[in-house]
Amino acid sequence: MKMSPEFIRAQRNMQPGEITADGFLGDDSRSLIDIIAADEAAMSDLDLAFDDCASQLEDLMEAGRRGLGEPVTIDATWRVKTDEARGVLPSPFEDGVFRKVNATIELVGDASATLRITALSLHLMKRYHFLQGLGAAFRIEPRMLKRVLKR
Repeated sequence: MKMSPEFIRAQRNMQPGEITADGFLGDDSRSLIDIIAADEAAMSDLDLAFDDCASQLEDLMEAGRRGLGEPVTIDATWRVKTDEARGVLPSPFEDGVFRKVNATIELVGDASATLRITALSLHLMKRYHFLQGLGAAFRIEPRMLKRVLKR
């Protein structure tokens, strides 16, 4: 599939040093369209819906924010710790700005089942089905998503 001008600009904005120091692509050399297509296939194979997963992650992040930086246990299943910094980050798609809120979500009793998410990464997941490139700091791996969300 050919990349639209919007996706070409977004991929340029995702490079290290443009919006964040490390960027959004990690060490992934594929095009943005190819990354999204592969993650859409993986999510489908795992019977996961982007909107449903993003909504659940948003709920967990919001519950974690009530801990004011301290870990919060939710439903005896998840331990969520959020951090917030001043300012905002623009979307690489140039469609909004997002507070610098991130969360670490792990299964209680299984620290190897962990996701790191941001308010911006949830927007990118929901609107564009973009889970970030392989090796990116806030990459949401579909298999880990299924495991952590217990779906």
